[in-house]
Formats: sequence, structure tokens, C-alpha cells
Amino acid sequence: MFFIQKEYFQYLSHSTNQHGVHSPFLFKFITNCVYLKPSKEQEYKFNEYKRELLQSKDVLEVEDFGAGSKVFKSNNRKVSQIAKVAGIKTKYGMLLMRMMSYFNVQNCLEIGTSLGMASNCLYRSLEDFELTTLEGCKNTLEYAQRNMEEKGNANVNFVAGNFDTTIKNVCKNKIYDFVFFDGNHTKKATLDYFRVCLTSKHNDSVFVFDDIHWSKEMKEAWMEIKDHPEVTVTMDLFQWGIVFFRKEQRKEHFTIRY
Repeated sequence: MFFIQKEYFQYLSHSTNQHGVHSPFLFKFITNCVYLKPSKEQEYKFNEYKRELLQSKDVLEVEDFGAGSKVFKSNNRKVSQIAKVAGIKTKYGMLLMRMMSYFNVQNCLEIGTSLGMASNCLYRSLEDFELTTLEGCKNTLEYAQRNMEEKGNANVNFVAGNFDTTIKNVCKNKIYDFVFFDGNHTKKATLDYFRVCLTSKHNDSVFVFDDIHWSKEMKEAWMEIKDHPEVTVTMDLFQWGIVFFRKEQRKEHFTIRY
């Protein structure tokens, strides 16, 4: 907890808004997407699903393949508590929906389905859209799949299994416009998955990494990702790290207040 607090104070001291950005591409993205207020429709879509999870009485036996939880001490976890503690925060869920529309994403990969809160944001943002979402825990994935299919989100490709194998399979001969990394929060896994997903990017692809300041390991992984030769522009929103590969942009890093 102390590490995250220290990171947050440093983030505040270094962060700026769109007026500290001189790239027209990023200025427009920050102004017209990051700082844009969510629509009532987007708020309803997000809050409807989140409310159901928070009111759920269900309990899941969770198999954790990643770095583990700093909160849960048992693998038998209430759905309501998972949604409260580990679910995507409202303002980031809203941003996820805006980014899907802003970049007109057609093919998206999500690494870490959990209860499907972020998956729901991704899928319900656009009509003509293909989502592949990966989850290590079979019980958790089945729960998310049932809930999403009840809402008509039947065209999502749900993939269960260890990410070390499933990511390679879904990235083989496949190109993604958007990849959301929210799975195994260890340095090695994050970098391994990043390298595999590089084979499925194009010039305008966007990668988003969750919890980049969650631990010393995750910060180290983020620093290596920023320095990668194929990465041109990165944005640190504290919770998220956003990565662009546009060759027409010069290499820059921005810390944006959000």
C-alpha cells in the first residue's frame, strides 16, 4: 500500500493536462476522448451490469494464476466483493467505452476477463465489433459468459486457460486494433504477453496496461515497455499505461492527470 501511495504522489507532481502536450494527435485524443464526459447511455450500460454484480449473493471458487490478491485470503470469493475490490473503476470503464468508439475498434483482445465488467464495456461500445477475452479461471469465465450472453452479448469469444498458452493461440495469424492487459500482474508475465501481442499489432493499434503502479514489478515492466523500440508514444494515467505504435510520431512519454 505504501508503494502505491508513494507512486501516486510522484504521479501528481509530474502530471499535466492536454495543454502540456504538443502532439496534435495526442492533444485531440486527450481533449475529445480522455476528458470527454460520458454520455447517459454509457453510464447506464456500465452501472446496470456493475449493480447486478454488487448485489449478487453468488460465491465462486477462484483459481488464481497470477500475482495473487492483496485483499482476498481465500479462493472462495463472493462475486459482490470481487466486483467491489477488483472490478474496473467507473471512470476507467467509461474511458474504455469512449476509446472503443474514438478509435473505431473492430478487433479487440482482453487479457483477464474476471467477472466481465471491462468486457461488457468493450463489447457494448460498438455494434460491429469482435472481442476475444481470456481468463485463467474456468469458473470465473463461465460466470462472466453466462451473464453477458443473457444480455445478448453472444458474439464474444471466451477463452479459458493459462495465459502462457492461450495468448499465443489467439495471436497466431491475427491482428488486433486494441489490446487490454488486465491479467497476470507480474513483471515477467506482463512483458511476455506484451511481446507476443506485438506480433498482432498494426501501426494504429492501441495497447492498454492496467495497474502499472500496482507494485515495483509492474512499474519495472511499464518502464521496459516504454523503452521498447517499436513503441513510439506512451501515456501514464496512473491506473493505466496507454501505448501507441504510430511510426509518424516521435518517441515521447506523457504523464496525464486523470
